[in-house]
Amino acid sequence: MEYKTVLTTCGYCGCGCGLYLEVLDGQLVGAQPCKTDSVSQGGLCIKGWNVHEFVQNSERLTKPLIKKDGQFKEATWDEALDTVASRLKKIKEENGPDRIAFLTSAKCTNEENYLLQKLARAVVGTNNVDHCARL
Repeated sequence: MEYKTVLTTCGYCGCGCGLYLEVLDGQLVGAQPCKTDSVSQGGLCIKGWNVHEFVQNSERLTKPLIKKDGQFKEATWDEALDTVASRLKKIKEENGPDRIAFLTSAKCTNEENYLLQKLARAVVGTNNVDHCARL
């Protein structure tokens, strides 16, 4: 039996709390707060305590899906990104940039959220940006 802890940053919100993931025989089995972390100061919220659970969930999406003939089919990342880019471009050309909106996530860092709003405003040309920051 091999047990180790891995220091990391919680991925549930943009706060950036430090925690240790507990790994037993290559599987995540738990999370513990980092007592010296300057953000969480040795504590975790309920989401942080359970952050490890989604990784091994059998229902977790691990590959992009594209709807074809009414069914979701696995695709490559290049195919998925090309599909999104071409559809956004078509919507913008046919209906204008304000027909596109962006919704960011509390699971992203502040920097990632900043980059998405920059993409929305500077590249697409819309101010339709929202964020669901509910901790």
